Amino acid sequence: MQDNATEVTAAGIARLAGVGRAAVSNWRRRHADFPRPVGGTETSPAFALAEVEEWLRRHRKLAEVPLKERVWQQLAGHPDGPVTALVHAGCALLLIHDRPPVWLDISSGTDERLAALLPTALDEVLTPRVPGTARPGRTDRSRVNGQNPVNTQPAATPVTPVTPATPATPAKQATPATPPTPALAIPTAPRLLPSVPLLRGVAELAADRGARPTFEFLLGRHLDANPRQYTLTPPDLAGLMAALVGTPATVLDPSCGTGALLRAVADRPDRRLHAQDSSPELAALTALRLALHTRAPVHAAAGDTLRADAYPGLRADAVLCHPPFNERNWGHDDLAYDPRWEYGFPARTESELAWVQHALARLRDGGTAVLLMPPAVASRRSGRRIRADLLRRGALRAVVALPAGAAPPYSVPLHLWVLRRPDRTHAQPELLLVDAGRFTAEGRGGPDWPGVRETVLDAWGAFDRDGGVEERPGVARSVPVIELLDDDVDLTPARRLPPPTDTDGAGRLADVRARLDETLRLTAELAPPPAEPVPSAASGRLPLTTVGELARAGALVMRTGGHGGRARVPVLTDHDVLAGTAPSGTLPESEEEPVLTEPGDVVLPVLGGGAVARVVDEATAGAVLGRNLVLLRPDPAALDAWFLAGFLRGTANHRQASSYASTATRLDVRRLQLPRLAPDEQRRYGERFHALDAFERALREAGRLGEQLVRGMYDGLTDGTIAPD
Repeated sequence: MQDNATEVTAAGIARLAGVGRAAVSNWRRRHADFPRPVGGTETSPAFALAEVEEWLRRHRKLAEVPLKERVWQQLAGHPDGPVTALVHAGCALLLIHDRPPVWLDISSGTDERLAALLPTALDEVLTPRVPGTARPGRTDRSRVNGQNPVNTQPAATPVTPVTPATPATPAKQATPATPPTPALAIPTAPRLLPSVPLLRGVAELAADRGARPTFEFLLGRHLDANPRQYTLTPPDLAGLMAALVGTPATVLDPSCGTGALLRAVADRPDRRLHAQDSSPELAALTALRLALHTRAPVHAAAGDTLRADAYPGLRADAVLCHPPFNERNWGHDDLAYDPRWEYGFPARTESELAWVQHALARLRDGGTAVLLMPPAVASRRSGRRIRADLLRRGALRAVVALPAGAAPPYSVPLHLWVLRRPDRTHAQPELLLVDAGRFTAEGRGGPDWPGVRETVLDAWGAFDRDGGVEERPGVARSVPVIELLDDDVDLTPARRLPPPTDTDGAGRLADVRARLDETLRLTAELAPPPAEPVPSAASGRLPLTTVGELARAGALVMRTGGHGGRARVPVLTDHDVLAGTAPSGTLPESEEEPVLTEPGDVVLPVLGGGAVARVVDEATAGAVLGRNLVLLRPDPAALDAWFLAGFLRGTANHRQASSYASTATRLDVRRLQLPRLAPDEQRRYGERFHALDAFERALREAGRLGEQLVRGMYDGLTDGTIAPD
């Protein structure tokens, strides 16, 4: 059955047909029978998916809409919003995963029959997997902390977090906050009916990919489509945080987001997961994601954790948390007499220390908590008394400085705090300090996660086992708490670790100087000879063609990047192309097939206005093509790769093929021009362009070595490892 209510934008039409948005605009202008907009705005109209698909087939723009694209467009254009559609899809996928015969039975009839039978089937599968799920037409006050469940009608649009409570009354009694509610509510038949076409497509996709990968694909597409709406915990960081707590039986994430931290916890037969988030939509998506990922019971609630805790009686083995940073309205006026503040009442500017104490309050004695923290929490004066008490009582066990780029905000080197609810008194407590900043990757790629993981887990394992760790200058040290209890109680690792030893600084710099000398010699050899002017009689204009014409003629293939695929493969970014460096980027895993580079490919960035084109060599081949890049794969019998890349770098060529917005320049690669030349003449130009590229790379290397030499000299002179004469 077609879903005539599902709408699709011009960008969605371009993805369906495998073309650019400019092509869709041309179709709208040139074809009078192109479907009329049914929604959206004048500048961003929306079209009925069914009408668009029929028009594309009638005009032979595509043979069949890919199933995954159809499902995504149905989800994104759902009349009740993409979040409601994603929740309905997740519920159906859980039923398909756990009880496929039941799904086959209820889906064999009409859409109305499926919508009518689905709530009962979901009740049977959701209630044991996600305890506390609200049932249609029923109010159960015992579901979450003795409070009312969520409305059984899912929200049509993303729901805002719980409204902050008003300040405390003069009688020192806080105004009651909105109570926590169950994360999931089984939707009723009328609410499910508009989703039935989507659910049938989801089931078909799951038959090919599996229920769990299908949900991850849809969730990933939704998160990618709304990058500013969600703060995500990268998988590598989530894995490190989960490894620090080991294999606990009961785990709580009081600010669960999309469930990345709980999903990373090692499995065990008696595991129980507890999650809460102030956003009802995130709490629901986390509950479904975890239920599909594990057989463990998933207790999930929606509500403001600090004001309305859903699990006041819980004593978990471990707490993992990526709390919101720098919140001023976290409940300071309402919670002055809350029993969780064992280590001191947090200042209004210290919301992170409120989350720290909440985590400790929900641990059993000896339980471990790991929280991601902004680095300022380790040194702000307003929090020094709480930090001091955490140290004295042995609750704070380790502070780990992560490399920049570990998690958003990516420009800030965040910290991990490892805490343990004291089960005994430490005679001489110590704090483990680890600085993993040296694993920051150059360029815009993520950190060296294997190096970070090995360094942090080795140091924590030794400290947790022996109560101390062998000092590693610049990397790790266990510091007696008495040394930290000064006026500042500054716990920043870099300020407490001895500087890294460099016994051969002068020798290392001599090696850099030798490499620089050799590079400068090579640069001089590669410098192009003086240019010979072309006689005016021979400088007639050559016949030109465009990249678009060559693509239509089959002389080259054009591909765009942006999908990470399932495997973890290095990503060639636009920054790598501009800087001439090795692939350094990452992309989120997706079900979309990535574009892999091959030797001889020509890669161009389409944003920024730089006249750059890079020929892929053996060292770069096999990398995934990143966002904002276009790949041209020439047919060697028709086009020389270096000839193609050289002419595409012409400044005038780029100028005529670029369009200009208010803040950016975008290159239309199809409009780039190059002359029509015979293969032998192409190779002549190609050899010259190849030589220019080698000269350019030598100049870059000389610049890098020169910067390294200058930086090393400054460091050596200032730290005393190099004499001034």
